[in-house]
Amino acid sequence: MLDLRDVVTAYGKIIALKGASLKVDSGEVVCLLGANGAGKSTLINTISGILRPRSGSIKFEGREIVGMKASKIAGIGITQVPEGRGIFANMTIYENLLMGAHLRTDSHGVRADIDAAYDRFPVLADRKNHKAGVMSGGEQQMLTLARALMSRPRLLLLDEPSMGLAPIMVESVFEAIKQIADSGVTILLVEQNARLALRISRRAYVLQNGEMAMSGPSEELMQSDLIKDAYLGTS
Repeated sequence: MLDLRDVVTAYGKIIALKGASLKVDSGEVVCLLGANGAGKSTLINTISGILRPRSGSIKFEGREIVGMKASKIAGIGITQVPEGRGIFANMTIYENLLMGAHLRTDSHGVRADIDAAYDRFPVLADRKNHKAGVMSGGEQQMLTLARALMSRPRLLLLDEPSMGLAPIMVESVFEAIKQIADSGVTILLVEQNARLALRISRRAYVLQNGEMAMSGPSEELMQSDLIKDAYLGTS
């Protein structure tokens, strides 16, 4: 579904991605691990069109998307859930969900998907007319996931969904991500909680200093001494 080859992305003279390559097959959950500053968010933003690479290829379902506007990339089925959630704090939960469907014209389908979001995340239904800014961090992350699904993505890019959440809410968010994957949505997951990310993903990549240092089945990487020492806190 997604094929990155030799992608180079820079901020001025600072090269953040140094020829990164990565593949995601339809129906997979693939996680991307790496230390702060490794280039993980840069990679996600490059895929979604927020950043434009200096060189390399990014194909989605066989179609080259380098050079496309971010809105066009969203329109063909790639939705990003950014780090920090990015909710509209002064809008209600219902209004936030509508914003997720702003590219759609099927009003009946939008209403059905809002009802489905309420079924998936009951806390949103209970507080649908409340301002999103008064929700807890975990509830806001649920809203962010639900809003992303309103665009009916085929590929979901998740950037650090557990950041800043209490441990009990992290478990709830990851359970929601697993349910989304089980529904057929392909996911590329950037996550600081390596243990949970490896647990729910099929394959994993490790990004170091803008380059892919390791990749393989998640179960195998979980047994790697390098991964244990660097990301799991065990040896």
